[in-house]
Formats: sequence, C-alpha cells, structure tokens
Amino acid sequence: MTSGRTAGLAEHARALAGGAVSSRALVEEALAGIEATRGTLNAFRLVRAEAALAEADAADRELAAGGCRPLLGVPVAVKDDMEVAGVPTAFGCRGEFPPAARDGEAVRRLRAAGAVIVGKTNTCELGQWPFTEGPAFGDTRNPWHTGHTPGGSSGGSAAAVAAGLVPAALGSDGAGSVRIPAAWTHLVGIKPQRGRISTWPRPESFHGITVNGTLARTVEDAALLLDAASGNHARDPHRPPAVRVSDAVGREPGRLRIALSLKPPFTALPARLHPGVRARVVALAERLAALGHEVEEADPPYGQIGPAFLPRATAGIAERVRELPDPGLLDPRTRAAARLGRLLGGAPLRAARRAEARLHRRIGAFLRTYDVLLTPTTAAPPPRIGALHGLGGFGTDRAMIAACPYAWPWNVLGWPGVNVPAGFVDGSLPVGAQLLGPADSEPLLVSLAARLEEDRRWYERWPGGGPGAEPGGSATRFGPGAG
Repeated sequence: MTSGRTAGLAEHARALAGGAVSSRALVEEALAGIEATRGTLNAFRLVRAEAALAEADAADRELAAGGCRPLLGVPVAVKDDMEVAGVPTAFGCRGEFPPAARDGEAVRRLRAAGAVIVGKTNTCELGQWPFTEGPAFGDTRNPWHTGHTPGGSSGGSAAAVAAGLVPAALGSDGAGSVRIPAAWTHLVGIKPQRGRISTWPRPESFHGITVNGTLARTVEDAALLLDAASGNHARDPHRPPAVRVSDAVGREPGRLRIALSLKPPFTALPARLHPGVRARVVALAERLAALGHEVEEADPPYGQIGPAFLPRATAGIAERVRELPDPGLLDPRTRAAARLGRLLGGAPLRAARRAEARLHRRIGAFLRTYDVLLTPTTAAPPPRIGALHGLGGFGTDRAMIAACPYAWPWNVLGWPGVNVPAGFVDGSLPVGAQLLGPADSEPLLVSLAARLEEDRRWYERWPGGGPGAEPGGSATRFGPGAG
C-alpha cells in the first residue's frame, strides 16, 4: 500500500481487509497529521483522539475475527454541522454547546459501515459563506496556497482531504458548500439528490436546500463514502429510490449530449467569469468531446430562480439562530440574515417552496434535450484569507455572488451535481467544473466523472508538488472528436 497520506478511501479499506495495515496505524497517522497542521491549515474544530483510537482498536479486533464491513477501520471526518454522540455541534458559532445525545443518521450509517470518525471539521458560521473563517475557531487555510481560503462552508473537510489528513470527509451543501471547496482544493465533491444522505435529526436542512455530500480525491472514494452514508431515517420526508453509486465508477456512461453553460443565472448583482476559469472549463468540455460526447453551448432556462432560494436560506438561518445558546455572539451579518429570514418565513417561504415544482418542469424539459449540464463551479479562483470575512452584509453578498454564482440553483432543485477538478489558474490556485443532472442521476454523473478522471488523472497532483502535470489548453470548438 502507498503511504497513508496518499492512499485513498478505497485503498485504505482494501489494505485493512487484507491485513496490510492496522486501523490503529491509520488513525494514529491521521491524528498526527491533524496536530501537525493545526497551526497552518486549521482544518478541524474538534478531534476525537482518544475515542478514535479506541474505535480503531475495536475495528482491528473485528478485522482479525474476519469482519468485512465496507469501511471497517478507515478514518474519516465529518463537518461540524453533523451530530456525533458525546461531542458538541457548534456549526461555526461561538458559545457553550451541549454534547450531542446520539449520532445523526449520516454519522450512524458511517459507523455502521465501520468507519472511524477522527473529528469534526471547521465551517463558517451556520454555513453561510464560501470561506471558512470566524472568531469561533480562526481561519482555515487552503493546502494549495495557505494565503487563500479552501472555500466554504465545508472548507475544513476540503482542507483535511486535500492535505491527506483523511482520505475522505462528509460536508454539507446548501448553495455549493461541498462543490465550491472541492473546486478550490482540487477534489471531487458530490452533492447528491435531496434525501440521498439523511439530514436527521432534522427532517430537512434549511427548508430542503441543504443536503449532505462527500469530498475525496477520486470519484471512486467520493462514491464509496456516499454509498456508506446514504439511507434514510424512518421519519425523513425525502426518500429517493435506493442506488449504489459506486457501481457506476467502472461503467461506461455511453455517448451523451452535454450542454456547456458559461452564463451564470440572473442574480441582480454582477458576476463575471474569470478568463482563466473559463479556459479551464472550456478545456474540460473539449476533453469530453474528444471522449466521444456531443458538447454544445446551451444555457438552462433558470428564469427568476432567486426568489425560490432566498426565503428558504434565510428562514433556515433564523431557525438555527433561535436554537443557539448565545445569539449575541454571532457575526452581525448572521443576525441580519436571521432578521430577514423572520420576515420571509411566512408567505414568501411558502411561495418559494411552491416554485420548485415549476422549476422542475421547466429545467427538466431542458434536461430531456441534454443528458448532463457542464458549468464552472465558481466564477473565480479562491479568494485570499480575510478578503470576504471583514465585509459588511451587502459587500459580502456582492463578493459571494461575484465569486460563486453557479452552484446554488441545483440546491433549489434538489438534484445531484459533481464537482470535478478543472485545473489551476494564477499559478497554483485550483478551480473546478460541475457536472449537473436531473433527479436521481448520481450514477450517470459518477460514471461520466470517473471516465473523465481516467483521462485527466487529477489525483496524481498534490499540494506542494508531486507526480502529475497541470492540464492545459483552451479552444472554442465542440463536437465528437474535437480538441
């Protein structure tokens, strides 16, 4: 087996099952890496060192007795908006939080698959922003360039995986919060269909726009973690048909019609696509065409989709703020968002929920013409640490929309999307592209992402150098064999 730092989730699981390594050795290595990078990356809010080592020892005993659960003994991390029994869930906020009485359903399922939860990763306050900074825990930094953010709100999970501290991690995605940090740290990030991974003990998170998802270096690892965490609590309102997504990794997707959309949805505030990001996404479209797919430029009919998002997001913030032990410790921007959420939590919220069905019909018709939509994940590379954190409310909104206008519509729809690495701009800053599909299309998206990964081999490149070369090229012609 390669070293623990470079081995992935699937490779860890195979090595453990074959007796090539112990769970204790992997967990010790993870804990040492977390401690060594605490002052530089600051990826973790809470580390379960003693508990994780005890669980690793139990996994080793089970392995020695012939146990064969899919992630038995593998160390992973989860974002600090998920309940882990015995430790607090602060969700990026200051204050004294009680320990959770029991695991959330996603964590329970990871444990049932045998995974060892080494800790909870940092996230911005209530998951609102595409950076992971705040007075509750400090700044989480990008392993590719520590002067820049890894993104947010699942920035701690992304930083931990990109640096090799853990082979994969759970995050959550309410407006791109898995896909954006995956793009900005050169990872695969899967935002699954709403309900694929339970958000219980919340029947819905942020009125259905937020789902739990996975971050990993490879499509196989992200899909494997997704399968392990997937499933529903008996009282979940959203229960998509069961699929085994990892089975799609080695399956040919067939010849697909792919729409390339570089135009962001209407946002009322300006957003301009960085030329380097555009070049990288166009180059990725070229590769898809060279692999035999039919690629053409076409924009989804989003229309005025913003009013279907804002009430759900802000009403969700207002609900979370009411649950906090000391709301007075919150960032003024959070308190302002909660006030807006209280105003929008009645009729506007109900109208936003009703709009989803109309959007499904309109955008679903577009996706009967095209199998997959390809867009930039972000409009810009990762900002510098502190660039957004010190702004006021309007300035933060303006900067967020300028940098990240592409991801959030799929949260309104509740449909799946996969970020794939698209390359680097401005020397060393990673960017990504989204593969987006209709309801329950995770197997198709994963199959296509895996085929693209086989061609691009993005997992060979690591922060600080290593094997692999930066992909490049930009052209404007699409079609079978183009590029």
